[in-house]
Amino acid sequence: MTHPTVRPLLGCIADDFTGATDLANMLVRGGMRTIQSIGIPSGDAAAGLDADAVVIALKSRTLPVNEAIEQSLAALAWLREQGCEQIFFKYCSTFDSTAAGNIGQVSEALLKALGSDFTLACPAFPENGRTIFRGHLFVQDQLLSESGMQHHPLTPMNDANLVRVLQAQTTRPVGLLRYDTVAKGVEPVRARIAELRAQGTGMAIADAVCDADLYTLGAACADLPLLTGGSGLALGLPENFRRAGKLRDLDAAQLPAVQGGEVVLAGSASVATNGQVAAWLEAGRPALRLDPLALSAGEPVVEQALAFARDNEQTVLIYATSSPEDVKAVQRQLGVEQAGTLVEQAFGAIAQGLRQSGVRRFVIAGGETSGAVVQALDVSLLKIGAQIDPGVPATVSSGDQPLALALKSGNFGARDFFSKALKQLAGAAQ
Repeated sequence: MTHPTVRPLLGCIADDFTGATDLANMLVRGGMRTIQSIGIPSGDAAAGLDADAVVIALKSRTLPVNEAIEQSLAALAWLREQGCEQIFFKYCSTFDSTAAGNIGQVSEALLKALGSDFTLACPAFPENGRTIFRGHLFVQDQLLSESGMQHHPLTPMNDANLVRVLQAQTTRPVGLLRYDTVAKGVEPVRARIAELRAQGTGMAIADAVCDADLYTLGAACADLPLLTGGSGLALGLPENFRRAGKLRDLDAAQLPAVQGGEVVLAGSASVATNGQVAAWLEAGRPALRLDPLALSAGEPVVEQALAFARDNEQTVLIYATSSPEDVKAVQRQLGVEQAGTLVEQAFGAIAQGLRQSGVRRFVIAGGETSGAVVQALDVSLLKIGAQIDPGVPATVSSGDQPLALALKSGNFGARDFFSKALKQLAGAAQ
């Protein structure tokens, strides 16, 4: 039985590529058929769009504020043209930003464009150890500022007080929706939101220490034009549309099979990705490390990586992952921006070469790396499939020669994520 094309119910704007995939994964788990677009879809891509939710992946997390706002507003305009009933602005569950932004400024611009006066900010993702208590963000049992995120090469997080962090990025007063109110249920949350709005509060950090809190927040905010947060906050959103009779009961996670070679590319310097690279090396599997200094010196690093992959009979890992100390040492020599750009460009060129040699399944670690690779591969739309690890689903690109991709945020995934992701992507091809 065929179904008529439907217009999306939920429109989402994500400030990086893996964050977009993380959010899309959460929506698929809730039963929403979800398409992820790399940038704003073209006119041709929008034709015949058949999904309950659309997630537009931008690369705006570390852009200058004005550029991040401009791109986000353009994405909003496109989503509104498609008829989306609610907008979700997604950022990392570790509230990745700098002292200058961009979370607060983009949220404020979206609120203004939607003609709204209030939104929540809740990056909590308890399934991955991110919880918020009294406005402070914890990663597992550590404050954000003591979790390793203080060493992030682009967005170091040195303050766990999210009310204070967000207030520095917006002209609107920032409040707090505390855990004791959330624990009382949907109606008390709605009443507290009404109080905050009456006081002139424009944004409020919402406490959440478990998934039940996120379901409560989602239900309480069904009527807000804009929500902002990590993917966890999206847990309760599909049910809002289901209760309203707008969500069809279909298999949201089904993906087509993709045959071909496979590879793992890792650029993140996060604690989690360092552990995943270490697990691969400990297993004695073939791996090649990219050296940013060699790239800077003009050495044929890309050609060497392609030859390494071609000459190995096993699946290879190509990585730039390093310790925080090594990353800082390279940045001191090359500069932060130059070091990152060199590595991203190299991964993009490597991905292009691998595709030409028959690789069709890519496991990619790191938001910036994932963004560089999908752009280099000219991927525009992704259908989202089943979850591999919390926050990371399998995906398949559109087009005549589809690719299977697992796009992982640096901080996500179990230690054996690489092998697990390869197995799942290969299983979909059988």
